[in-house]
Amino acid sequence: MGSTKLFIGGLSWNTTDESLRSGFGTVGEVTDAIVVRDRETGRSRGFGFVTFANEDGANSAIQQFNDQEFEGRQIKVDRASERSNTGGNRGGFRGGYNSAPRYNNQQGGGYGGYQGGAQSGRSDGDWTRN
Repeated sequence: MGSTKLFIGGLSWNTTDESLRSGFGTVGEVTDAIVVRDRETGRSRGFGFVTFANEDGANSAIQQFNDQEFEGRQIKVDRASERSNTGGNRGGFRGGYNSAPRYNNQQGGGYGGYQGGAQSGRSDGDWTRN
């Protein structure tokens, strides 16, 4: 069987790649452990990924660590889903989460980025601003 990647959510801001690896290494062979960090500040984003060499280690980690305390925080542990190429593009003009520009108080951002179009809140087809 191949390796299995787990998503770890709710991590302490102080959790490091090394402490994640050593903590989860108690239940199986960890081949990779990473705490996701903000690109600009380098600060933890509160989640990470642990890859186990086999399915048994991953299953043991889910059973032992899900909804349990790890370094002072209750964490969630689940199988990581594969990235999908469908949906919102996180690069370029459409930007990432809430990074899109806002023109004339229009709401954009979110995962889809700037969507354009006035938001009148009216359903009668009159798109003038209130």
